[in-house]
Amino acid sequence: MTDLPETMRAMVLTGFGGFDRLEYRGDVPVPQPGPGEVLVRVGAAGVNNTDINTRIGWYSKTVEGSTSAGGAEGFAEALDDGWSGAPFSFPRIQGADAAGRIVAAGPEVDPARIGQRVLVEPVFRDAAGGVRYFGSECDGAFAEYALVPAAHAHRIETALSDAELAAFPCSWSAAENMINRARISHGERVLVTGASGGVGSAAVQLVRRRGAFVTALAGSSKQRAISDLGADEVLDRHAPLDKDQFDAVIDVVGGSGFGGLLNALRPGGRYATAGAIAGPMVELDLRTLYLKDLTLYGCTVLDPEVFPNLVGYIERGEVKPLVCATFPLERIEAAQRIFLEKRHVGKIVLTVDSAASGG
Repeated sequence: MTDLPETMRAMVLTGFGGFDRLEYRGDVPVPQPGPGEVLVRVGAAGVNNTDINTRIGWYSKTVEGSTSAGGAEGFAEALDDGWSGAPFSFPRIQGADAAGRIVAAGPEVDPARIGQRVLVEPVFRDAAGGVRYFGSECDGAFAEYALVPAAHAHRIETALSDAELAAFPCSWSAAENMINRARISHGERVLVTGASGGVGSAAVQLVRRRGAFVTALAGSSKQRAISDLGADEVLDRHAPLDKDQFDAVIDVVGGSGFGGLLNALRPGGRYATAGAIAGPMVELDLRTLYLKDLTLYGCTVLDPEVFPNLVGYIERGEVKPLVCATFPLERIEAAQRIFLEKRHVGKIVLTVDSAASGG
């Protein structure tokens, strides 16, 4: 397309802190795709823990509290170290989830890709082995347009709306990556923590897809909804766990319950984590780790097959999005406040450009 505007609407993060650090602007320059890049017109973008964690400075190693402790105001002790430990730069357009259409292609990209409907893989790898996180180390989806490496803009054919598709990229790929690393297989017993959140509710469906028995942890008011997603068993999130009963644990909670999760693993069990909403600092009894021959997986960078597989699951209707609420982009504060209350099940989504939506 040659009739692109010069400026766009975007939600811009100006520094670590509270909601006042989010500025809704209408004069942000529309980026131009370089070699190997495409420009995506964003239809919708999901709300994730990582957006809030970045805004409040939670990834700084100086912060030891839970994500909810500074969710509104931020952490005064936060330094500028981000996900990778490199200094975080502002201003930044956040947003790890993007569903939309390609409207421009840079050099080295087939122009026939213009017009394709795409889902953006949020972890960008380059040929030299470097990694950038969409909406963190580079601008993301909280804008009308976003630059994406062409290889990470995955063509998708589905009748789902952009709002429904935006529920998938960050949380579902994180869940599938943990499941993939932990080698979940048919007939195994798997514990999923934080099962009402975006990653946890995705993990319930994805573990069931592999034919494993799912035990999910969730608050009492959310247990029916988690059962409806396919969990074989739903326990209260504070329930004591029996020793040696699970082959694997898929965890995004961390905090004080970490030791109990390892204790609940069978000898030779696997633990995978991609989050720590209850707090990053945990106690580990090394005797539990080595005497039970446990394997621990930290999961952030996606295995190469994870996102293409996820796109296939979506296109074949093997998984279903769970969108509990939508807000226009300019109401991101309201969306994040509801997110922080943790009363919802599934995903909260921001609509960016309704003209880009549709199957």
